[in-house]
Amino acid sequence: MAQDSEPTPTAAGHRPVPHLPRRLADPTPVVLTGTALWLVGAVVFALRGNVQIEFWTCVSGVVLGVIGYGVFRWQRSAARRGSRGAWQGLSGLDG
Repeated sequence: MAQDSEPTPTAAGHRPVPHLPRRLADPTPVVLTGTALWLVGAVVFALRGNVQIEFWTCVSGVVLGVIGYGVFRWQRSAARRGSRGAWQGLSGLDG
């Protein structure tokens, strides 16, 4: 696998694919926005008094979003520490 600083190998006659800009490659805004939307949905269903499957679906979306973001932050910190089991290719997203 090519590192972030190495160009991606290409076939003859093809241009190398450029890296995505940081704002498009960073999953943090997407994960936090999605989790916030699930939370808004849960609040709306709770205020309506409609505590049925829709409410619990929104609550599970919030819980999974929080867990997913926690795993993402954990892996990013492991990549920064240089841990062997960490995901590769996160160095461009270090802040």
